Amino acid sequence: MENQEWLYEIKPKGKLIDLNFKEIWRYRDLLVLFIKRDITTAYKQTILGPLWFLIQPLFTSVVFTLVFNEVAGIDNGAIPNFLFNLTGLTLWSYFKEVLSVSSSAFTSNAGLFGKVYFPRFIAPASRVLSGLFKFGIQLIILVIFYVYYYVNGMDILPSTALPLILLVLLNVILMGMGSGLILSAMTTKYRDLNVLIGFGLSLLLYLSAVMYSLEEAKNKLQEYYWAVEWNPIAHVIESYRSLWFGSLPIHWTGIYVGFFVGTVLFLIGLIVFNKTEKTFIDTV
Repeated sequence: MENQEWLYEIKPKGKLIDLNFKEIWRYRDLLVLFIKRDITTAYKQTILGPLWFLIQPLFTSVVFTLVFNEVAGIDNGAIPNFLFNLTGLTLWSYFKEVLSVSSSAFTSNAGLFGKVYFPRFIAPASRVLSGLFKFGIQLIILVIFYVYYYVNGMDILPSTALPLILLVLLNVILMGMGSGLILSAMTTKYRDLNVLIGFGLSLLLYLSAVMYSLEEAKNKLQEYYWAVEWNPIAHVIESYRSLWFGSLPIHWTGIYVGFFVGTVLFLIGLIVFNKTEKTFIDTV
């Protein structure tokens, strides 16, 4: 018994930034199971099922087009207003989902965390990865409308740097997950923060250059433009849109700033997540 060797050893995290990829890989089957669960159960007992993935951005884009473009008179130049809004909404919807599911990582999985051990990071990571399925469907819809407008004579072509949308998507994951993990530590003690997060995201939408360009915001907001300018996700969305429309100059600031801010937020979020993981079960 003295020379007995354990196959696996569960130890408390001793580092501030501790993301054990080896352990996560060992539990990869559980990660895949969680991803499948999230995809299949999201709309399992609904009338329209996965069609909600399509209806939500389409209807929201129509409303934005009517309100902001037709009524408020926001000018998007040669880019069709509906397509302009749909492009921003696809990325914003994924950012919103990543932040929301990450911020509730402890509260929504408290029962599971209290019964069995597995790398806790798998819980929010599975929701983030399953969200890519929804994002992928919306991306297909975006491409369909893009081709429709092009075939009908609209002068739109993607930038030659379009593959950089993968980097932009990484920025969104880092920023959303980092912010969410930081907030997850607070929601374990203060449950009403979940309501505040939902309300805050609704407000943040209007400061994130989803339905307007940064240039248009600068012209119309003038001295209040700083509220949009200092919002990093607004620059990320602007860079994403500039890759889809070659007529727009590539917004490199959003790519660089998004990666820097996203990396910093993710590292801070990981520190907070690891620290909260040790004691959260006593407060949830």
